[in-house]
Amino acid sequence: MLNEKRIILMTKMASYEANEGKKNVAIGSFFRSDYIGWQVLKSIISATIAFVVVFGMYIFYDFEVFMMDIYKMDLIEFAKQVLRMYLWTIGVYAAISYVVYTVRYNRAIKSLKLYHMNLRRLSEMYRQ
Repeated sequence: MLNEKRIILMTKMASYEANEGKKNVAIGSFFRSDYIGWQVLKSIISATIAFVVVFGMYIFYDFEVFMMDIYKMDLIEFAKQVLRMYLWTIGVYAAISYVVYTVRYNRAIKSLKLYHMNLRRLSEMYRQ
């Protein structure tokens, strides 16, 4: 005999598994600190590449003026300024990434707990 509640629950669970369940299971397979640390590290690497590209575009935009001014400017101070901008950019990007991936991890774990609760409920339905 078909149980309507069991069919509805199984449909919800199958939909979850097909859509967001794959991502959440992948996220849930990590420890919290490992997942967030890995994602922040990838974000820092991406931000570094982006900073280098943008800085290169800034230098090459008016390369002739830059080359003429390079002899007049204090290169140590210029390098310190670029390093400060880089560290500020990386710091802001890492902080934002930390917040985003912490929220993502917490949502995935909460969703997986609900999924496992539904699995237990479905198992109970089969026993009855």
